[in-house]
Amino acid sequence: MNPLKQIASKFNISADSQHLLEAFTHRSYAVEHNLSYDNQRLEFLGDSVLEIVLTEHLFKLYPSMSEGDMTKTRSALACESSLALLAREMKLGPILRIGKGEQGAGGIERDSTLADLFEAFTGALYLELGFEPVRKILLELVETHFPDPCRLLQELNPKGKLQEFSQQHWNDVPRYSVLRHSGPQHMPLYEVELNLRRYTAIGRGRSRKQAEFNAAASLFQFLRRKGVIKDDF
Repeated sequence: MNPLKQIASKFNISADSQHLLEAFTHRSYAVEHNLSYDNQRLEFLGDSVLEIVLTEHLFKLYPSMSEGDMTKTRSALACESSLALLAREMKLGPILRIGKGEQGAGGIERDSTLADLFEAFTGALYLELGFEPVRKILLELVETHFPDPCRLLQELNPKGKLQEFSQQHWNDVPRYSVLRHSGPQHMPLYEVELNLRRYTAIGRGRSRKQAEFNAAASLFQFLRRKGVIKDDF
């Protein structure tokens, strides 16, 4: 079965849904094929739907949390890397129709592309199913992959946290190096390698700073999952 039809069937949406087709149409594909639509408007809508769902979720989950910390936690839940993780878990990336140039530059693997896709898909689900079904879908995803969103506050600065940990425990610091720099001048793609003792992580981003951030976040999360970095650090 066609992947788009598979996901339509999974969420009880018509296989001919224009909203779903738009959600999985990247602007680069629309330009190459002279289409009158892409997923940017749905991305805008999905962002708003996601914001209200996450706000209500945090309000109920943490009765004593301050407004400032709720805002920061919501930002962490809705940040690029978090939404890209959810898009990968749902296997949305392979369904995205993307232009050849963008595909060649690794666009379908970029966190930014996947995060935008997740928001667009959320917007399509909202238009097709309504608010309550979408709320249920989003909460199930968030509760599965981010059972304690408050922990994400510790990861808003993964470079700083990783360096703090490595200096305290290993008397060492992370080292970053650019592996490659590709893509057109207006849309560069950096790939950075992070080395820390025997550990290595790769990060990609539109800037060297973003690529280093993603590499640090990846290694920090890996070390936490392995128990090297304790939950209370």
